[in-house]
Amino acid sequence: MRISLVLGSGGARGYAHIGAIEELLSRGHEIVAVAGSSIGALVGGAYAAGRLDDLKQTALKLTRADLWMMAQPSLNTPGLLKLDRVMKRMEQVVGDVRIEELPMPYTAVATDLLAGREIWFHSGPLLTAIRASIAIPSVFQPIMLHGRLLVDGGVVNPLPMETSLRLDADLTVAVSLFGRERGWEHGSAIEISSDESSSNPLNRLQERLADVLPTARARAVRSAPTDPFEPLPPDLDLTDMLTMSLDVMHERIQASRVAVNPPDVHVEVPARTSTLFDFDQAARIIEIGRQLAAEQFDEAGL
Repeated sequence: MRISLVLGSGGARGYAHIGAIEELLSRGHEIVAVAGSSIGALVGGAYAAGRLDDLKQTALKLTRADLWMMAQPSLNTPGLLKLDRVMKRMEQVVGDVRIEELPMPYTAVATDLLAGREIWFHSGPLLTAIRASIAIPSVFQPIMLHGRLLVDGGVVNPLPMETSLRLDADLTVAVSLFGRERGWEHGSAIEISSDESSSNPLNRLQERLADVLPTARARAVRSAPTDPFEPLPPDLDLTDMLTMSLDVMHERIQASRVAVNPPDVHVEVPARTSTLFDFDQAARIIEIGRQLAAEQFDEAGL
């Protein structure tokens, strides 16, 4: 079948896109168009440029030490880290290619903060489009392009289904990275009291954190008698807060947009698969993507 492929945002979980693409191709299907947001734009761009295996081999070799070497702290700027070294590595992987020269339609989605709208890249240097699309706000420096302040496409469109609506394809396959484990439902609003509780729910909090964060190791700490709040888990750090906050935001935005434009086949990678920054865990995450894709493709008869 001719497949229009849509790849979602979600940091290091985007390695699952590689496994899903490999599973789709192994079944004899043809990908005729690809669109992506953030890490989805990166993986999708590598595939469209014929360099997916190069990206995979680079990812499999990445270590935690490599990540620290590539991280460039950026003081007094609108982002904690620069992406210069990352993009230099990506240039070695993807090469110097323009979007309009790719053998299939490709769309990278970014967000224009000044205009408050999403931007679709259909032409121009591929690496420039990728660089704009992966700029997680406050974490990575944004870029200015044509008078637009551009950041991560996932801010407004974590799974850009709209880009596939006019394409000549038999099916649209989407891979999203903010799925919940089976049995979890989207919750509605609840009411609680701001009164100090007579019982300490910290144990329940620890269990919930363990479900959301694969690396959480929260330990119980007694509350001070005069403090109305339970103590924060001692292992909760800035990375955890960024991961959970962005996951909740993106998942809710994605759910509402997918409800309007649902894919024919939807592969959902659970958010607890990894944090946004576990880029040294490629082998494990790629295999998870492959397995989840196989399950959905079997169910859909692909």
